Amino acid sequence: MNEEAIQGLKPERVWHYFKEISAIPRGSKNEKAVLEYIKKTAAAMGLKVKQDKVGNVVVSKPASPGKEHSTTVVLQVHTDMVCEKNREVQHDFLKDGIKFHREGNFIKAEGTTLGSDDGIGVASLLSLLEDKSLVHGPIEGLFTIDEETGLTGANHIEPGFITGKIMMNLDSEEEGVLYIGCAGGLDTTINIPVKRKAVTGKNAVLNLMIRGLKGGHSGVDIHLGRANAIKLMTRTLLAIDSKTKMKLVSIEGGSKHNAIPREAEAVIIVPAADEAKAEKAAAECEQIFRNAFASTDPEVKVLVEKGKKAKPAFDDKSKLAVLDALNALPHGVIRMSSDIPDLVETSTNVAVVKTSAAGVSVVTSQRSSIESEKEMIASHVASVGKLSGGKIKPSDGYPGWQPNVGSAVLKKGKEVYKSLHGKEPEVKAIHAGLECGIINDRVGGGVDTISFGPTIIGPHSPDERVAIDSVEKFYKYLTEFVKSVA
Repeated sequence: MNEEAIQGLKPERVWHYFKEISAIPRGSKNEKAVLEYIKKTAAAMGLKVKQDKVGNVVVSKPASPGKEHSTTVVLQVHTDMVCEKNREVQHDFLKDGIKFHREGNFIKAEGTTLGSDDGIGVASLLSLLEDKSLVHGPIEGLFTIDEETGLTGANHIEPGFITGKIMMNLDSEEEGVLYIGCAGGLDTTINIPVKRKAVTGKNAVLNLMIRGLKGGHSGVDIHLGRANAIKLMTRTLLAIDSKTKMKLVSIEGGSKHNAIPREAEAVIIVPAADEAKAEKAAAECEQIFRNAFASTDPEVKVLVEKGKKAKPAFDDKSKLAVLDALNALPHGVIRMSSDIPDLVETSTNVAVVKTSAAGVSVVTSQRSSIESEKEMIASHVASVGKLSGGKIKPSDGYPGWQPNVGSAVLKKGKEVYKSLHGKEPEVKAIHAGLECGIINDRVGGGVDTISFGPTIIGPHSPDERVAIDSVEKFYKYLTEFVKSVA
């Protein structure tokens, strides 16, 4: 299937390497096999390879004859991918490669994330390292680990591991756009303790499900106003609770801190006499959601199924503590930038909720291009958790990447793009976490940095797809850019 999908696509070597790495499971924190593939491939090219303690790999390619004194360029990609799938799809991300097909101008996976983020970047870097016809200065190909769940690789790069003073990050998702800044971020986890109580009498156990949402990247897509499955489930449970004597057994939703939740589930118990009322309330919520999210999530569903014998339910105080917290937690855009048009400055995402024997855990993520605003919204989220009796566990977070509109590499990048396409590229900052600022900080600063990539739609969701024509334009630009700075 994969071989057939890429047949005839250009650049041939980029698509060849994308096919190769797609066959290797490479979810976050499971990059060992793909790193071994990269090291083996680079060694076969006769290139020098080194690996640091955390797992990051650098492949060094000597300059072309006569270009030895050019500034060393770091080409940086991350090797991991987000592992999301539709519920009905049978796929083990620890064992199975990604199966993909062609749909018109797009390559798309079979009900899973595609991994074009950042698989196309990895494939393009390998292709460029292989290319003996390209005239260039010294190149360091930096392959980092665990970008998607903790920016672990970037956060552990040691000074001296890379030496270049120009860095091109190949992890953006709009062809024709040069990124010069990104948001910083952190996660805030709320652990709410609960007490349970056996439910007696004649009751009905119901399984509730939210389905049909688009989800998406919690940074790139947060401004699109898509529904959050956890928030919709909370509204549904509160609606049922207002009309019945509902007992809550569990609530689950989301799976990644950096993805807008697409699905959620809950198990409830209602008196047998209230079963019809609960089902009616759920149906009414579905209609409300379809009206409210007609443009963004028209396929939203609120499903109710008969359940089997359930565990003891939360007592009423615990139930309200959990539902009130989930209801009060902010989600979405908090503020738009006053300086850069259409840029989200600050946002927060209610990302994951899980029920355990001890209680309910809620993972949220905050982003902002202004450090103080990131801390402010994290404090807001923490206050909601504390008011619900929860314990707060913040992550260390990561810094943003401050835009530099006077960058020499930006000026050169704009010149190269205009020479290729007859128009200037857009210049933007992105409301997502790129590794650029962290790497620059870790290696001591002074690295002139830019980020660009092909057009990728729906990253971090099973709707992820990469535009075929944009890959060819991106790779041509990459090679010309590298050539021009030599």
